Amino acid sequence: MSVTGIATLVIGVGLGLIVLLALARTVRIVPQASAGIVERLGRYQRTLDPGLHFLVPFIDRLRPLVDMREQVVAFPPQPVITQDNVTISIDTVFYFTVTDAFRATYEVASLLTAIEQLTVTTLRNVIGSLTLEDVLTSRDKINADLRIVLDEATERWGLRVNRIELKSIDPPSSIQEAMEKQMRAERERRAVIINAEGVKQAQITTAEGEKQAAILTAEGSRQATILTAEGDKQARILEAQGEAEATRQVFQAIHDGDPSPDLLTYQYIQNLPRIADGHSTKLMIIPSDAVATMGAVAALGGGFETGRETAADERPGPPAT
Repeated sequence: MSVTGIATLVIGVGLGLIVLLALARTVRIVPQASAGIVERLGRYQRTLDPGLHFLVPFIDRLRPLVDMREQVVAFPPQPVITQDNVTISIDTVFYFTVTDAFRATYEVASLLTAIEQLTVTTLRNVIGSLTLEDVLTSRDKINADLRIVLDEATERWGLRVNRIELKSIDPPSSIQEAMEKQMRAERERRAVIINAEGVKQAQITTAEGEKQAAILTAEGSRQATILTAEGDKQARILEAQGEAEATRQVFQAIHDGDPSPDLLTYQYIQNLPRIADGHSTKLMIIPSDAVATMGAVAALGGGFETGRETAADERPGPPAT
């Protein structure tokens, strides 16, 4: 091969490489959730969305792609002084999303460093206005306050602060020991209160049970009294019914026997002593026909008595001497 042929081959290979390099610099593919900044002759030209794009070789330059997904940055522990002059160490986690690739590229030189310094400064301002107790018990409020302040400050950088979290809050060892003693005392106090509350509830329950027992006992006594009275009432009713039935049967028997008036009068006279035997009897009413009958009986009795005397007179005496 002649020198001319070799030179032609070298020139052809060089031109091929140049063409390949030009094609490589012309065709650009931007992946999903990314954005590309194109500069033409050193000046901003446009922003590339995800997809296939063509650039002017050797004139347009594509800067490093900007990630448009949510990003997480964990910052090292930072010493912060609270309002009551207690130095604590706080770890923070920052969640943000790039909303404007142009601002994120040209408005700040080092994005992560700027976010870290802004977060530390804002954290010290917020924590400095709170006491240690408020910091330990108001973590959600601190997160919300930090997010509001940082979102306003980073808006000009093309960022949106999604949230910021306090990973850990570490007070000094002396403060931790004092807090543990306080928590131990608080737990003991709560145990005493709970125990006393349990005793109180037990006493209340016992008193309530005694009250219910007394109520049930009184109710049982009342029911027993009512049942006893009801039984006495039923017994008296049955006794009265029995007496009424007996009287009815007696009168029915008398009626069936058809007694004469003299027999009735005689029975009445026989029962007069029994009627007058009562200690509370003050007045006894005797029918008029009974008085007449009693007179006749008395007269008859007198006759009987006279007869008995006459017979006695008629009996022979002792012989005379």
